[in-house]
Amino acid sequence: MTQTEMQNSTQVNGTTQLTSEQKADPVAKPDSKTKRWGMIVDQRRCIGCHSCTVACKSENNVPLGYWRSWVKGIQKGSFPNVTNMFLRRLCNQCDSPPCVQVCPVQATVRRPEDGVVVMYYGKCIGCGMCIAACPYDARFFNPIRHTADKCDFCATRIDNGLTPACVEACLSRALIFGDIDDPASEISRVLATTPTSVLKSELGTRPKVYYIQAEHSLQGRISFSEDFEAAIINYKKSIPSPSASYWTKQE
Repeated sequence: MTQTEMQNSTQVNGTTQLTSEQKADPVAKPDSKTKRWGMIVDQRRCIGCHSCTVACKSENNVPLGYWRSWVKGIQKGSFPNVTNMFLRRLCNQCDSPPCVQVCPVQATVRRPEDGVVVMYYGKCIGCGMCIAACPYDARFFNPIRHTADKCDFCATRIDNGLTPACVEACLSRALIFGDIDDPASEISRVLATTPTSVLKSELGTRPKVYYIQAEHSLQGRISFSEDFEAAIINYKKSIPSPSASYWTKQE
């Protein structure tokens, strides 16, 4: 019980009596409010090093030839005035996610406690409807799990008080992660003071990935090669513990 709660409670025969508000919510805590995790991608700082992409693949065991997040780049201008432009892509963690709406088995859900869209791999039947419904091309079919897959803000990390692997790996601090609903958080302060944009705002999906000076012409996905079959076979051979629980379908 907090100091304020103790002050508001009373003592009767040596026993603490709770107020009506405390009785109505006996397990309420000051930090029990829900969160809304979001991310800012500051393209002014991005140097196109792909550290975020590598960290993501390492943290989440993403198969060869597939990506949960990636960085696209182009050169704009005429010599000698040429500029490298980058755009980091990942699941936009929408507040109104089309993928959740179309999943026939509820294998994709938006967590009510923090707004993160996650996959329950044990439920996924691999129908591909969520992959087709995503307007950001952020999903792919995992050939090892035989399910749909995508970025989930490294849910296991944030559930344990850590930041996503990409944020930790970013060399130039181009990625800011935090609770959008917390006015004291860094992400909220930046959103309040710096112009940002989201991808495809006209769709009404309400993304929680915000961009500073995004090059919107880079929207879209990398064109995947069709020659990954041999690479996938070799990748399976390289797995040190192929029977580990990670590689099985689980919730």
